[in-house]
Amino acid sequence: MKIKANGITFNYEISGPDNAPWLIFSNSLATNLHMWDQQVADLKGSFRLLAYDQRGHGLTEDPPGRYTFEVLCADVIALMDALGIKKAHWCGVSMGCATGMGLVQNYPDRFEKMVLCDNPGRSSPETHKQWEERIAVAQKDGMPALLESTMQRWFPPETLKANPPHMDVIRKMILTTPVNGFVGCSSALGDHDFRPLMPKVKHPVLWMCGEKDGHNASAMKVMQDELPGSQYIVLPGAGHISNMDQPAMFTKALKDFLGG
Repeated sequence: MKIKANGITFNYEISGPDNAPWLIFSNSLATNLHMWDQQVADLKGSFRLLAYDQRGHGLTEDPPGRYTFEVLCADVIALMDALGIKKAHWCGVSMGCATGMGLVQNYPDRFEKMVLCDNPGRSSPETHKQWEERIAVAQKDGMPALLESTMQRWFPPETLKANPPHMDVIRKMILTTPVNGFVGCSSALGDHDFRPLMPKVKHPVLWMCGEKDGHNASAMKVMQDELPGSQYIVLPGAGHISNMDQPAMFTKALKDFLGG
């Protein structure tokens, strides 16, 4: 389905009972709302689910230029307003995690429980440089030039070697991501820091990360230590797109935390 919000047209899907609590799913960079298909199938009996394509991803409009998390967060609030969603739970992986951090800090009254996955909460001079290098590759040679390096970053060697069915699903998502969207959102990921204010968040927070997701697992444990009362779950064997690597464990953790 399509709707206009914050000046662009968004692609989204809604499922679940009308009177159930809202849960919003937010995708990672270079994926789309279908990364949540298994969670949607498992949770649509308990929640009113909104899965949407972030700006420049999937079938959402992809304006040129550099995006910021201020814009990506404003997108969500405009989308919620357009759909009549007053308050919701949140679940985001990677870019969707960072979007959630920005939202809970800047629009706290619009959210309830936050599930924040596979993101360290900030960029660094080193990661900024890496994002700029990826942006240059995308602009010069398109998304196919980033496919293999992205897969190798996102998934441990044993998963790539086993090549379960979701590997091809993700490869297709990467290849079909608009270059404008990749460039815009990579710019946001290369220049953000939500860490200083996260310890002041009053909402219930579940941090979740794939065990094999590089340095993110240890960074997220630090964020849990910094936020009193928050919870942290490591998903064994999972890489960066942890909800697709360990869907049953991910969904169980989600349900246990949200009470679905």
